[in-house]
Amino acid sequence: MSYARTARSFIIIAAALLLTACSGKAAPPMTQPPIPVLAADAAQKDVPVEIRAIGNVEAYSTVNVKSLIAGEITKVGFNEGQEVKKGQLLFTIDQRPLLTQLKQAEANLARDTVSAANADVEAKRYGELVGRGMVSKEQADQFRTQADSLNGTVDADKALIDGVKVQLGYTKIYSPLDGLTGSLGVNEGNVVKANDTPYLVVINQTRPIYVTFSIPEGDLPAVRKRMREGGLKVEARIKGDDGASPVGTVSFIDNAVDVNTGTIKLKATFDNADKRLWPGQFVDTVMTLSTVKAATTVPSQAVQTGQQGQFIFIIKPDLSVEQREVTTGVEYKGETVVEKGIAPGEKVVTDGQLRLIPGSKVEVKAGL
Repeated sequence: MSYARTARSFIIIAAALLLTACSGKAAPPMTQPPIPVLAADAAQKDVPVEIRAIGNVEAYSTVNVKSLIAGEITKVGFNEGQEVKKGQLLFTIDQRPLLTQLKQAEANLARDTVSAANADVEAKRYGELVGRGMVSKEQADQFRTQADSLNGTVDADKALIDGVKVQLGYTKIYSPLDGLTGSLGVNEGNVVKANDTPYLVVINQTRPIYVTFSIPEGDLPAVRKRMREGGLKVEARIKGDDGASPVGTVSFIDNAVDVNTGTIKLKATFDNADKRLWPGQFVDTVMTLSTVKAATTVPSQAVQTGQQGQFIFIIKPDLSVEQREVTTGVEYKGETVVEKGIAPGEKVVTDGQLRLIPGSKVEVKAGL
């Protein structure tokens, strides 16, 4: 039954083909259905010219706090990680050994002052006796020498007292700047040495603060030109922070290009009043050098690269496509400036280009 039905179908098809051949008419050509694509209109807008780089946040200044004298730490005046003010007491070192030295030095000064005064009187008296011829000049000179020596001893005692007082000043260590403290290197009760390590604490000044980043050497002329015209602003975009990005100003350009990387280091200064930037943090930096006015832009995915260079598929009014070579410029937020090749308002293919050839018919879809 199945065989008979198949044979009958074959006979019908053969007869149809025979009739077509006899009539002299060709079979209609097979038509390719339109290729589904995504499309967008070329727009006209102002586009900023930006330089983007990864930056590293650095403290504006860093102080490694050390002790200038040896002694026991009797008090720590802050907590680890606390923000401290300039002049705030940080550490107190035991003063008692130095106070003892001071008292001894003051006692020596009092004794030597009396001896020097008495020697001056004797030297003066013998000087008068020499004039009367009652004593020899050699005797008078001996008393004068002794008096001068004791006066020198008094000066040395005073210098020693001043030195002990200076060291007493070192028993209280104050913060040299406003900043943020790190972890304690030495705790209360420990004995420290002069200029020894580890540091007692490290203080980072975070307001203001630096962001350091590097740019290609080819961008250096444009950056220097922009700085001559006025302050060059830098935006620091913090990962995971949805707030407005902090804005600073370029304050430093390194004096040489790194020959190994072909880049040059820049620093921008931020006031960091809200303390959102933190030393050691990585941020995305953005410098806006200029703005391209009334630029023609297309979505970046519309730009393709072939053997002849960059091109874009343009959708004509009859829904066929034209492959057009273009000259592109800067890219900004997923859009590319087209300097030459298309005009604002023309419709460009943004997805589905792999199936297209010039002249292909397309069907614009809302999504593939």
